[in-house]
Amino acid sequence: MAEDFNSRWEEFENMCLNCTGCSLRETVTNTVIYRGSRRAPLMIVGEAPGAEEDKEGKPFVGRSGKLLQNLIESYGFKPSDYHICNICKCRPPENRRPTPEEIKACKKNLAVQFGLVRPKVILLCGSTAYEGFFGEKPVMRDVRGQFIEKNGYFIMTTYHPAFALRNPANKLPIFEDMGKVRDKLTELGLMEPWKGINA
Repeated sequence: MAEDFNSRWEEFENMCLNCTGCSLRETVTNTVIYRGSRRAPLMIVGEAPGAEEDKEGKPFVGRSGKLLQNLIESYGFKPSDYHICNICKCRPPENRRPTPEEIKACKKNLAVQFGLVRPKVILLCGSTAYEGFFGEKPVMRDVRGQFIEKNGYFIMTTYHPAFALRNPANKLPIFEDMGKVRDKLTELGLMEPWKGINA
């Protein structure tokens, strides 16, 4: 069973590395696939890699990634509890927002990734991640912090950590949303009850 999973995961990574669905692959240093656990109850999805992510080949390792990591650790998540990825696997030039065509081109990769990771709770960071999942741009204040149940999965949207770095007042809403995610995982029996930051 493990061998079969490893084989399918390798196939998936090769699919990402050899993807020609859009032109982004031509300008990147690394295709950025994931960090965390290959199979996890929580999937955290961002927009696209930035300069640091492109350099290291891992998602959320720059300034916004450090904020996200602090948040994850403050709620007692271990690396085996989460899988972090992006809607797009390749960095758009100058860190611009991915186009609808680029999002669509990478969606088949995300679908395979989702099927392998098999999360029960998904946290979408920012409007591009929401658009990648639901096919439309959201008004963030209307969708943020609420669970949408779809096909047995629980999906929540929060602000992207980069947005919180530009607007420090928005660190609190992201912190609150991560708390709701943690509680949902406990409610589903997928994590032990959270005992608080100082526990």
